Parts: sequence; C-alpha cells; structure tokens
Amino acid sequence: MWGLDMIGPIEPKPSNVHRFILVAIDYFTKWVEAASYANVTKSVVIKFIKRHIICRYGLPAHIIMDNGTNLNNKMMTELCEKSKIKHHNSTPYHPKINGAVEAANKNIKKIVQKMVVTYRNWHDMLPYTLHRYWTSVRTSTGATPYSLVYGMEAVLPIEVEIPSLRVLVEDEIDSSKWVQSLLDQLNLIDEKCLAIICHGQLYQRRIESIFNRRIRPRVFQEGDLVLKKRLPHDKDQGALVLADSEGQELKYPVNADAVKRFYP
Repeated sequence: MWGLDMIGPIEPKPSNVHRFILVAIDYFTKWVEAASYANVTKSVVIKFIKRHIICRYGLPAHIIMDNGTNLNNKMMTELCEKSKIKHHNSTPYHPKINGAVEAANKNIKKIVQKMVVTYRNWHDMLPYTLHRYWTSVRTSTGATPYSLVYGMEAVLPIEVEIPSLRVLVEDEIDSSKWVQSLLDQLNLIDEKCLAIICHGQLYQRRIESIFNRRIRPRVFQEGDLVLKKRLPHDKDQGALVLADSEGQELKYPVNADAVKRFYP
C-alpha cells in the first residue's frame, strides 16, 4: 500500500519555480519517492504515480491520499479502475489517517527548510534528501528502507572516503566471492521481512497503548448539534451542522477530533 501527499507551497521560490513536492511512501518498507513541481495538477499526479510507483515497483494493491481535488478526480478513478487499484481517502481534518506519509513529509520538510535558506536550487538537492531518508533506520521497522527494498545496505560516500570494514573486505575478495556474498544477502531477505513484520506489530501495539492512555472518548448521538473546527482555509463562519433536518449528510465524514458538542 502506498500513501500520497503534497508539500507546499515552498518559499522562497527556487530557481526552477518548483514550489511543490509530491511525496509517496510504501507503508511496509517506508520507501519514499518524491518529485518537485511548479503546480500539482491532476495530470501531474497521474504521471507521478505511473513513473515513480507503477513503472518502478509494479501495481500497488492500495493507494491512500487526502481529499484534494488534484488527488481525487475522474482521471484518478479511471487509473485505479483500469489498474485494479483500491483507492482510499483519509478523513478530512485528520491527517493521522495517512500517518506514514505525513511522518515522511515532516522529515523532508526539515531538510528542505534548511536548504532553501542557502540554496535557490534546492530542487537539485532533493535526490540527496531522499537518499538520506532511504539510508536512515526507521523506528517503526528497525531497518533502513534501502535494505528492505534492495536486500542490502547502501555504500555511503563516507565509507569510500574513509574505507569502512565492509569496503575493505570487498576490495580484498575476488569477484566470484563478492557475487556469492550478495546472493547470500538476498537469500536472507524473506527472513528479514518476517522479522520486520514482527518488529512492526510490536511497535504498533506500543504506540496503540500510549495513544489509548491519552485518548478522551467522544460519544455523539444522531441529531446532536456540533461545532466543527475551522481551519485557516475554511470560509464559513460560526457553527456548522453536519446534517440537516432531512438527513442530508456532508460529502465526506469528519473525524470526532474536529467537532465538539454544541449546546444552543
């Protein structure tokens, strides 16, 4: 399953006027794909999915994204139906539903914010940002995304400048033994994936336990009036009723975190 989201607009504008970054993450390996664009249109999103996900890793079983019109439209529906991809939307005003890609966005934002101060061509540095993410151990898996995708760790530039034990050993062995060592690593990938699944399940239970201790249950009955949280882009003023007297509901569900009881 892949999650899809967008970062931007980014200020100041870079030299190529690309102010948005489209980000996708594989939920199991935490592998991230990203690309910068001047505008994220419907066609741009479709091309991104085809080039950066389908053509590189095959058809995903599921794609989850927010409710933006550039991410949810007829073109996206046609692509998913044609490719047999199950399309899911996160709950409005509740980005935690697409938590994996939101967490990746935070890391990318931190690095980009530092780069835009010094470089107007930060878009040229984006691949290095992704490389840093790929080769960093993710807490939820206990491994690097690179090792889960390729079956081995990446050789880092620092390992060449100051030869690491791995580099020194590989320089000493002949090509046949080097190839055999790579095959041995690949043969262990299934075992490693099972270990990652166990690690992920334990991590999820730990996070669930922490979350449940802090959560405050909210119970609503049909017909209750509620106040909906206003975000900066909301245009309406005052209290909003989620359904009228005839039972006409909002187009999308609203998470309980974004509403509270209204007492007239």
